[in-house]
Parts: sequence; C-alpha cells; structure tokens
Amino acid sequence: MTEASPKTGLDGVASAAKAAGARGLPPVHLWNPPHCGEIDIRIRKDGVWFHEGTPIGREALVRLFSTVLRLDPDGYHLVTPVEKMRITVEDAPFIATRVDRIGEALVFQTNVGDAVEAGPDNAIRVEIDAATGEPRPYVHVRRGLEALIARPVFYELAEMATQRGDVWGVSSNGAFFPIASPGGASA
Repeated sequence: MTEASPKTGLDGVASAAKAAGARGLPPVHLWNPPHCGEIDIRIRKDGVWFHEGTPIGREALVRLFSTVLRLDPDGYHLVTPVEKMRITVEDAPFIATRVDRIGEALVFQTNVGDAVEAGPDNAIRVEIDAATGEPRPYVHVRRGLEALIARPVFYELAEMATQRGDVWGVSSNGAFFPIASPGGASA
C-alpha cells in the first residue's frame, strides 16, 4: 500500500489547518517549507477574504485559513509543513470587532474568532492615515499579525481613555497605550 502524496495549494492549506485545528493554533512559526509561489487570495482592508476575485463566503474556511497565516519579512503567507504561498493583505489581516474590559484587561475579539488580551505582548498602536488624517488603530494578535480596530471599537476605547501627562490612552494588563495626543488628536 502506498502513502498518498500530500495535498498542495488551497486543498493542502485547508488540510494542514484542519489537522492542527483540534490541537489549537498550528505551529506555523516552526514550519520552514519551500516557497511555492503565490496563491490568489487577498484580504481586503475591511477584513473580507477573497479567492480568485470572489469573496470566501464560508466563515469557517476563513477562520481555518487564518490559523496558518504567517508574516515573514517578504510578506504574508499561508504556510503548511510542505509549502508556503504568498497572499495579498491590503492592511491588517484581521479586524478587531469587539472589546471588553475584564478586570485589568482589554479583551478584543476578531473577525476570525481570536480573543486577544492587550498588554505587554499584544500592544495597541495608532497610526495616522497620511491621506485622510484619520487614526488607524491596531492591536497585535499573534506572531506579528495585527487586527485593525474597527471604528466603533475604537470609539469604545476613546470612552475608556484616561489622561497621563499630555496623552490620552488606555491601560491593559499593566501597560498603557496612547490613543490620542494633546488636543484630542490621535496618537
């Protein structure tokens, strides 16, 4: 009896993620497969995932793919033990869709099902969009991957903000994160 060859491409990514899913997040940071090119997957800046120009409508499939996403120096990749395929990410790969204050922690929920506690290992940062002057807030999710904080969630953070010196910010797990500078301009 011969062993079946490993699946490649989109099927391989789905298979690898499913196999690891029951044990939690796959150890993509430990996998070092050869680069196999690009796959026509794009994550739009609003968090919608596309394959070959069509939105991926199955939420479970997007969640599955998100577990094998990795940020390398040359960009974002879907990674399995046997292959690594570059994808396009317009901004951040995830969107923080909710925040809750639980004790001393701010806990964010993402559009792909991650729960992230902001703190020293998962920083909140705010960039200013050069074109619009609007804030672009992010929270670190895991291994260099970030979630753009949705506007309603950012408004919630602004309501929770306290002032330290000339800066407004929020605290979580012992860390202070500036979200606005003097005069209310975002940090």
